[in-house]
Amino acid sequence: MLEKLGNILKKTTDKIANAIFLDKNLVDSIVRDLQRALIEADISISLVKEISDKIKKTALDERIKGIEKKEHLIKLLHEELTKILGKYKQLTLKKTQNKIMLLGLYGAGKTTTISKLGNYYAKRGKKVALIGLDVHRPAAAEQLKQLAEKNKLAYFIDKKEKDALKIWKKYEKDLKKYDLILIDTAGRHTLDKDLIKEIKSLGKKIDPTETILVMPADIGQAAKKQASEFKDALKISGVIITRMDSTAKGGGALTACAETNAGVYFIATGEKINDLEEFKPESFLSRLLGMGDLEALMEKIKSATNNAQQNKIQKKLEEGKLSLEDVIEQVKSMGDIGGLDKIKSMIPGLGNAKIPEGVLENQEAKIAKWEHILKSMTNEEKENPETLKKQTSRINRIAKGAGVNNTDVRALLKQYDMLNEMLKTGNNLDMSKGMNPKQMQKMMKKFGKKMRF
Repeated sequence: MLEKLGNILKKTTDKIANAIFLDKNLVDSIVRDLQRALIEADISISLVKEISDKIKKTALDERIKGIEKKEHLIKLLHEELTKILGKYKQLTLKKTQNKIMLLGLYGAGKTTTISKLGNYYAKRGKKVALIGLDVHRPAAAEQLKQLAEKNKLAYFIDKKEKDALKIWKKYEKDLKKYDLILIDTAGRHTLDKDLIKEIKSLGKKIDPTETILVMPADIGQAAKKQASEFKDALKISGVIITRMDSTAKGGGALTACAETNAGVYFIATGEKINDLEEFKPESFLSRLLGMGDLEALMEKIKSATNNAQQNKIQKKLEEGKLSLEDVIEQVKSMGDIGGLDKIKSMIPGLGNAKIPEGVLENQEAKIAKWEHILKSMTNEEKENPETLKKQTSRINRIAKGAGVNNTDVRALLKQYDMLNEMLKTGNNLDMSKGMNPKQMQKMMKKFGKKMRF
């Protein structure tokens, strides 16, 4: 996301840090680079000018000398960029039942976002239900149903009913047993009187704990107008920005929300179910500058594997009994997190590492093959793969039964060794509690060498 902006910001900070003297020519050059990067990221001209003026004033202040001036300038740049991204606003769930109503115009990605949000909280131990109250878009109920079933989330829809309030009343009693209810509402091409009336009517009946606006990053600075209108008409409590992975205008959308004081709860960074993360301005900027974001990585790991899976793997590691089935599940989880390219951007020191294109993304075909291989194995072989390594006759039998080559079976055994070693490097940590940055960095660097990037 915003990769070009990140690269220029990194060059700008390096230029300041490596400068012998910060004279007027160098300062002008730094400011020009910064202005170009921010404008291309769709940051408003007034904000760009404000930051530029502050940097020029500080850089040319004769009272600040030498190294102190460079440190002061880099610190100022970080502070100003963080400021324009807005303050961190956490979506805090109450101990009692939470009802979150999602609003937005057509094409914003409300239904997809509801499934991502449902998955996010379900993996964190919440009992989640989705309910479809979009009675205008013909495919809305079916889309919600498919996403919920695919991700094992409870859902409530009525494809025949055309009154959203009646659908809510129909399922109101059934919903009482859930901790978190995520409510999909209708959209329009614009925020018209009918939409306002419908949402207000639903809000009065449902009494949501949160009313969240969903809008796409590619509207850029237009997000300011949209956020203001929704905030004034419907009292939104926060924003989720979608499609942050596919546009340079994401910077405009983020800063526009900050200007309206409509805090951004989450950003969606891709199409996969786990491509949703809390928006923390300082962490976001850290990643843009190539300094990593281990906290976001740990959150993604939690989204990809639930507590039960984490505890199961932890126990097996402690007992030294990692099976081939566990290996395949862990490789799948790595894909669910977003692929190695996304993972490395979150780890300090690995941001510029070169990775062959599609290293993990192309694992799907391998995984399908490995699953066929497992079907040709005995339970003992699955649980104790070491017994296979020097027994060519067994490998031949398994390969023939799965319709693959011997090399495919050996590749699975090699993956087992690699993952076993990588996980042991993490010192048999409790993954549900996370690990410290040095341990994560050590583990991923070792994994990177194995993957030859």
